[in-house]
Formats: sequence, structure tokens, C-alpha cells
Amino acid sequence: MPDQVLRVQSVLTARDHQLLDWLYDHGVLTTGQIAEALFPSLDFAQHRLHRLTALKVVDRFRPFRAEGGSYPFHYVIDQLGAEVVAAQRDEPIPRPGYAKAIRRRWTASRILQHRLGVNGFFTQLAGHSPQALERWWPESECSAPGAFAGPGDRVELITQTLIRPDGHGVWSGVPFFLEYDTGGEPLTELLRKLAGYARFVALGGPAWPVLLWLHSPDREHHLHQRLADLGPLGTPVATAARVPGTHPATGPWWLHGHPGPHALADLPTGGTQP
Repeated sequence: MPDQVLRVQSVLTARDHQLLDWLYDHGVLTTGQIAEALFPSLDFAQHRLHRLTALKVVDRFRPFRAEGGSYPFHYVIDQLGAEVVAAQRDEPIPRPGYAKAIRRRWTASRILQHRLGVNGFFTQLAGHSPQALERWWPESECSAPGAFAGPGDRVELITQTLIRPDGHGVWSGVPFFLEYDTGGEPLTELLRKLAGYARFVALGGPAWPVLLWLHSPDREHHLHQRLADLGPLGTPVATAARVPGTHPATGPWWLHGHPGPHALADLPTGGTQP
């Protein structure tokens, strides 16, 4: 293990290690997301993030803002931070330049806002109740062949990537798939994705709720009109629109084919536990 990894580990807290794990797995988080999920205040978070940046375990950047002003700092893993995570997980040390490539990817990425939206969903849950967020998988882990297969499952579930959720989590014992909607794609694309989940369930995959975290109430209204025309979907589908007062933990989540709003912890799990 490199001496600098041993040196820096002596000054890192359990909360620091949690942040490094998240950045290693999920790519990028803003100051506000980190503060909401892990710290009692924004000032406290900014102070600690400044220290972690000086230790070179995290790095930061601000995206260009064409209309002027500035975005908040966006944090990514730095090389030393990646080596700390690898050591903690007993994994191979990342190649030299690993963190630089990660930073370049996100500073130039067209999907930065989508990734931040997905990550923000989970950091809101973590800030609401850290103990209740029992699992948070990134898109890359979800899309690995057999990611959701179990012993004795059909060969299609074990060898193929049948679904590509933006994220997967377990909240208060309720497993779910997340589809984060930016509002930029036609509703037919969302319906196509739901058809993929239905096929996944038909082949024996877990019938966990698919959460559609939608761009606006109008979008949610029009989607439910389309869903009503389809009848049974073959998989549980719940929607919520991102408006003031809406929170991933409390919703309201509108479960297709069921009356009344639901909190996330009250959604059905299809009888299959994670």
C-alpha cells in the first residue's frame, strides 16, 4: 500500500470514507448534495470539503455557465482518494491518471445534469434518513449482465442486460428501480423502457417498483393518460413530479392502477426481497 495512502487514512473520518465511496461509484456530486446527505450544515460541509481537497482525495470544478454567474462546486474523486477506496475494498490500485480522466469526463459531459439529477435523488434520501437508504447502485452496476439475477434464474437473466435503470436502491426495505426524467425525450421512450421492465419480470426478474421521477406535473399527467390506455403493465410503476414540496422519501408517489398517493416505503415490492 502506498505510504501516502497510509498517511491520509489516519486523518479521514467515517463520513469522509462514505463520501469517497460515493464519488468513486457515482462520479460527481455538488456541494449542496454532499451537505444535504452527510453534514449538519452547508458551512460545515464547505469547510470539510476544502480540507479534503487540500489532502488531494477529492477534486472540484465549476461548469461553464453561458448566461453568467457560477454554478456551485462539483466534486469528483482525486487520484489519492481513488487509491484509498481501492485499498479499503482490497481492489487493484487505479492506474495513474485515473482521476484526471474522470474529471475530464464530467467537465465535458453532456449527461452531467442527468447524472446530478439521479445522484440528487439518492442524496435527498440519504439526508432524510441515512439508515433507511440501505442500497444505492449506479447505472454501471445496474447494467452489468446478471446484476439482478439469483441462483437458478433463467439464463436470459444471468447472461443478458435486460434493463438499464438510472439507479437502483433499497429504501426502508423497499427495493426500486429509478428512471430519472429530464423532460427532453418523448413519452414513447418512457413507455418503451417500461415494456423492457415488463419483459424482465415476465422472465422471472424481481417485480420491484419502477420509479419515474418526472420533470413536471404536466408531464406526469400526460404519462398517466398514456398508461391508462395500456392497461396492466406487467410491473409496478410509480410516478412523482419534481415540484416544491415533493421529496423522494415521501412523494406523493402515484402507483399506476392503485388509488391514493404513497410514500416510498409503502410501495409494493412484488413479494421479492433484495
